[in-house]
Amino acid sequence: MSITLEHVVFDCKNAAELAAFWAGVLNSSVDAEGNEFFATVNKEADGPALMFIQVPEERAGKNRLHLDLSTTGWAEEIDRIVGLGAKRVGEFDEYGAHWVTLADPEGNVFDLAEQK
Repeated sequence: MSITLEHVVFDCKNAAELAAFWAGVLNSSVDAEGNEFFATVNKEADGPALMFIQVPEERAGKNRLHLDLSTTGWAEEIDRIVGLGAKRVGEFDEYGAHWVTLADPEGNVFDLAEQK
C-alpha cells in the first residue's frame, strides 16, 4: 500500500476567483466544473492538483502551510504574478536561496524562489 498526495486545498471566500488567480500563476486553467463554491486547477495533470473550497469563516492569522515555487525568469514572473493580483510581502536571501514572499488575493502567502 502507498499514499498519494492528490490535492493541496485552499479554504476561501470565492473558489472560482481564487482558482483563476492560481491558474494564472501556473499558466494553466480552472478545470471545467469550477464555480464559486468549488474549483480545481490541474486535476488531470501528474502530481497534486490545487483545490479551492468556499468556507464561511474568515482566514485568521498567517497560514501555517504555504507553496514554494521557483523559476528562472524570477523578476519577470514576480511582476506578472503581482499583475494577476498578488501583493509583495518581502524579499529574502537566506539558507543559500533568494526568494520573494507574496500573498494571493485572499492573503495566503507563498514564496517564489530564483533558480540559478
